[in-house]
Amino acid sequence: MPGLFGTFSGFADPLTVTVMLAAMVVAGFMRGFVGFGASMIMVLVLSHVISPAAAVAVASLSGVPVMVQLLPAAVRQAERSFVLPFACSSFIAAPLGTWVLVSVDGEVMKIAIATAVLVMVALMYRGWHLSRSPGSGVLVGMGAVAGVIQGGGGIGGPPAVVVALARAGDAERQRANVIGVVAALNLCGIPPLAWHGLYTREVVLISLVLVPAYLAASWFGIRFFTSGGHRYYRDAALALLSLTGLATLVRGIHDALA
Repeated sequence: MPGLFGTFSGFADPLTVTVMLAAMVVAGFMRGFVGFGASMIMVLVLSHVISPAAAVAVASLSGVPVMVQLLPAAVRQAERSFVLPFACSSFIAAPLGTWVLVSVDGEVMKIAIATAVLVMVALMYRGWHLSRSPGSGVLVGMGAVAGVIQGGGGIGGPPAVVVALARAGDAERQRANVIGVVAALNLCGIPPLAWHGLYTREVVLISLVLVPAYLAASWFGIRFFTSGGHRYYRDAALALLSLTGLATLVRGIHDALA
């Protein structure tokens, strides 16, 4: 698969492997602590070693064991009335992302999404939150939008997290809601990747090498949250959202000008 793995030979270089493992450790810790953001970290780093498409596939496949690790506790704490409508509609809408991808300029879409996320984060930094819980119809609509964005560009997480953080509740419940909706978005992205044949032998091998470090770091992130890190959860989540939005905005502008 030379086209897909143009620089796969770099994976054999010890320094490259060290950088990749370091990225997985940071991604895993943030996934365990905050509940999201790991895919962005992995894709940004792995894209320098393998193709972006393969990097997305590795991030998706590597995330499955961590979802299994995180979901049991999140299921007990999350609001089913929030997560289930959001998750179901995101699954249904994700295939529409393909149509969006071919119909709308990808760079414009990234810039628009990133700008919206940054505006919402700025509002929440100033204390904005939803005055009341949205009804199931609104949640279905929000989930559908996030699903389309996930299917079209793999960046449905930040808008979903913004909605979860804007709801009233303590850090434990907000984090559980985030883990629930992000897990749904990750899962709804798997069928298209499989359909397009991106889960190659090389992707599986790279994932197997990186997953142990990812799982271990995620465990430390969970322990940090439960041992007092929950006090910093909201600020950490908003900071990570800001970085995600900025990275997406810069990438979108760079690609648009290239």
